[in-house]
Amino acid sequence: MSNKEENMMIGFTIVAIAGDARREVMAALAAAKDNNFEQARQHIVEANDFITEAHKEQTQMLAKEAAGEASDISFIMVHGQDHLMTTMALRDAANYMIDLYEQLHDLKQQ
Repeated sequence: MSNKEENMMIGFTIVAIAGDARREVMAALAAAKDNNFEQARQHIVEANDFITEAHKEQTQMLAKEAAGEASDISFIMVHGQDHLMTTMALRDAANYMIDLYEQLHDLKQQ
């Protein structure tokens, strides 16, 4: 397999894994909106596991490049990186929103 083909495969892998993470983040927001805060936080834990897995793929590529291996970056890899970073930002925002939903719920209970 050529360097470019390998990078494309890693890019596809990152896109898929980041997509799984995004699905979990969106499920967390839906659960929080329904006042299921424990379930929401469990979805975030699962999203974090996917993000960690995608990050490992990314780190392997970075390590190869740092070791001097030439890399042919494909648009698929760029898309994978974009998808991962966007999902990480969404996860961070979701954590704040879950806390806000919980605070709102607690205030309504008073």
